[in-house]
Amino acid sequence: MKELTPRKIVEELDKYIVGQKDAKRAVAIAIRNRWRRQQLSDDLREEVMPKNIIMIGPTGVGKTEIARRLANMVKAPFLKVEASRYTEVGYHGRDVESMVRDLGEIAVNMVRTERMEDVRKKAEKHAEERLLDILLPMPSKKITRSSEAGSGEKEITEIVEESASDTREKFRKKLTEGKLEDRLVELTTQEKPMVFQSAVIGIEEIGVDFQNMIEKMIPPRTQVRKVPVSEARRILLQEEADKLIDREKVIKEALERTENFGIIFIDELDKIAGRETGHGPDVSREGVQRDLLPIVEGSTVVTRYGMVKTDRILFIAAGAFHVSKPSDLIPELQGRFPIRVELSSLNKEDFVRILTEPKNALIKQYVALLETEGIKVKFENDSIEEIASIAEEVNKRTLNIGARRLYTIIEKLLEEASFDAPDADGKELIVDAKYVRDKLMHLVKDEDLSKYIL
Repeated sequence: MKELTPRKIVEELDKYIVGQKDAKRAVAIAIRNRWRRQQLSDDLREEVMPKNIIMIGPTGVGKTEIARRLANMVKAPFLKVEASRYTEVGYHGRDVESMVRDLGEIAVNMVRTERMEDVRKKAEKHAEERLLDILLPMPSKKITRSSEAGSGEKEITEIVEESASDTREKFRKKLTEGKLEDRLVELTTQEKPMVFQSAVIGIEEIGVDFQNMIEKMIPPRTQVRKVPVSEARRILLQEEADKLIDREKVIKEALERTENFGIIFIDELDKIAGRETGHGPDVSREGVQRDLLPIVEGSTVVTRYGMVKTDRILFIAAGAFHVSKPSDLIPELQGRFPIRVELSSLNKEDFVRILTEPKNALIKQYVALLETEGIKVKFENDSIEEIASIAEEVNKRTLNIGARRLYTIIEKLLEEASFDAPDADGKELIVDAKYVRDKLMHLVKDEDLSKYIL
């Protein structure tokens, strides 16, 4: 974190997201402030609160992508939710506290995966030994012989054991070389009882680790099945890794990460920004805002793993705010999102950059996909300009969905090539402006078709 300066964060985001400088700077500073807070004295650290952010801009301009890439960069627990999916307490639907429980679950899985990677080599050795025991059980040390054998029994036992050891090493070599991957073996596994918590009324709200409770009450069911060596290795590796991991330490670290580094991205905030009418309570608007307020403000949520304080979680909200505006939120909630950044709509030049510059640029993706079939696709510069122009025009004439329009256009552009690719036998495809116009222009000119197809 010390080396992850705001400038470096922005540079990393630039590799995947075009433009939106203000939004990138805002999230970069918010993340850096987390590191700065850790350097403060204990008494002052408790006083420093995260500065939550509202991103304002149309769909498809990079709001979600900025938050997601940021979380991946800092390896923080990250959860994306839609504000419109929550209801006021007392109504049917998910309550806002469930987002904190979900974030805790993500953190536990993240830490568990990291710890499993730490013990992977040791677990692989244990799994290999168990797999060899299944493939080649060691002979009994006691050898039944007639009374005439006398003192020679010990020598014979040693010879048998030595021979078995040699055979085991031969099998080990075959395993390492992958020569036994398809061989079927009998594997005894323990199947833990599964409980779907959502099926138990109120269990999510009280935060009980119902799964763990049932596991302790009901013994796991033993099952013997035949599986290939490759599958048996994976199952045994999982079992051995689980034995080497301290579950309590995993949960403790996960809760700490959730509280100090968790990021919750609340999309569609504008959908709950409208005021209530005089026709009764609106369960998806102001009521949700009131329930969301204590979570963003700082409260303690009971989860199946323990208590989670939310006052250090970074909340990034986003919305198009076409109809409503941030000032339509209740004043208390507005005050909990002090930083507001506006993301600009995308134009032709932005589309050109999106198609070519990012590491995961669409053009690069489609070229790589078709190359797996032996098709070499080359996009000329004028074709990229033409695609960008069409995306801009269709966004203006129909609904502006930002960069998402490019996915539809390129998919339609290469539809025929993708379908015929397995039978094309190493064909080379040159995509120029004329090719783009021939494939798409009739759809662009027909406004009704554009609405449905592009």
